[in-house]
Order: sequence, then structure tokens, then C-alpha cells
Amino acid sequence: MTSETSAEAVLGATGVARVAVDSAASVAANIAWWDADADDYHAEHGEFLGVTDFMWCPESLREEDANLLGEVSGRDVLEVGCGSASCARWLRERGANVVGIDLSAGMLRYGRAANTATGIDVPLVRGNAERLPFRAGSFDLACSAFGAVPFVADVAGTFAEVARVLRPGGTWTFAVTHPMRWIFPDDPGPDGLVVTGSYFDRTPYVEVDADGVPTYVEHHRTLGDYVRALHAAGFTLFDLVEPEWPEGHTQEWGQWSPLRGERFPGTAIFRCRR
Repeated sequence: MTSETSAEAVLGATGVARVAVDSAASVAANIAWWDADADDYHAEHGEFLGVTDFMWCPESLREEDANLLGEVSGRDVLEVGCGSASCARWLRERGANVVGIDLSAGMLRYGRAANTATGIDVPLVRGNAERLPFRAGSFDLACSAFGAVPFVADVAGTFAEVARVLRPGGTWTFAVTHPMRWIFPDDPGPDGLVVTGSYFDRTPYVEVDADGVPTYVEHHRTLGDYVRALHAAGFTLFDLVEPEWPEGHTQEWGQWSPLRGERFPGTAIFRCRR
């Protein structure tokens, strides 16, 4: 549940509305948002994310250390919601055959520039995670570090699409904001330690312009919602990682901070098998 001031100004956001938002409105809002925010996002977070690094979350958990995906060399991998594709390039460096997909042309522009700068040519596709433009059984594994999943209206459909493009036995590993964070204000300081909302309120977080048109949309699901959607898509959940805030890590990222991280989880990483 984060956003930046400049993108809000560009899109004319005037406030927050707790309203239901369908797939079409979610797609339109998030294309506009991430295209408008791409420059500021990389100015603020680019150094932390790197151009050839696989960072799972603001808690600074790296795939290099966590090994959540297992051996990737020679495997066909899809990064869903790849942004500028730093994770995809890290995987390519380790011998994976990787494709990255993202909704935002602005974010993919950074991805293509980083491909050129590093000489690591990862194919990048602009597309919607709810309707993946790949043949069934194209990939051995799929992954996503805060990409796509929080922003789609139809999470069950998205999981079904991921299952479709995976081969039998393939894994789907994705990181999202920990669902319990939604009961607290989006604040890294002391005010962010006080419960103000209901965990069971699935109404998305929506920023709107003066005409009430959504300019940013992020959807909330409970842990149970995720588990049921995964099961319906044919996945077996075999691990749920809740990264602890590491000692000495002082960098804040939106609502993530040492103060909050020491008390309750900010990230949930689901590890599933088709």
C-alpha cells in the first residue's frame, strides 16, 4: 500500500476511496500509475534493487541466500510482474532461460535499458497477468517479487493462468505485502503500530482523481483467500516464508521500517507446486 507524490500529481489524484474495482479499472489505473511512477521509483529504489540482483522484499531477503527457487540453470522461467527485470537478469546470469512480463511500458523501458547496459538480453513482454500470452506448459517455474499479484482484481484467474503455463511439477513462488499489514495505517512510524482497520475487509486501496476515476489500485486478500485461490488453480502450497527484519538493516521503504519489522511481518512469500 505505497505510492509516490509525483505520480499522484501527474495523475491528478485527490484522495483515497474504499470502493470495489474490477479488472478493467485495475488494469487501466495500474498502467497509468506505474508508467507515471517509473522514473521516481527507480530513483528511490533502484540502488536497493540493483540491475542484476534478486531481492524478494524490503526485508532485504535475496534469492542468493534464500534459495527459494532451487536450481535454475537450464530451466525455463517466467517472472510475472517483472518491472525493470533485475530478478530476471539475475536468473539469466545463472543459466536460466527467462522471460519477464509486466503491464507497464514505463517499467519495461527501464528493463530494456538495463538489458543493454549489462549485456544480459532477457526477453521482456508487455502483458496482463490475468491473461498470460504464453502457450500451456511453457515454463518450469514462475516467480514474482511484489509484481502483479497485489494489483490484479482476479487473483484466482491469475493463479489459474500461471498454472496453465507451467509444466506438471513446476513451482510458483511469489511475494506480496503480508495480509496482516492491512489492519495498520500505511506508516513506518509509531502511528503504524496501531490497528485501525479490519483484516476481513477485502475492499481494495484505491486512489482516485477529481472525477472519481481510479489512479492507483492495490487489492487485499487474507492468507486464507490466497490458499483457497491457489488450491482452486491446482497448486499445492508447501511453504510460507515470513522474512524477519534483519539486524542492522535500517533502510525504510514506504511503510516498511525497522520499528514495524521487529514486531510483525511485512512480507509473505508463498511457495507452491503445480
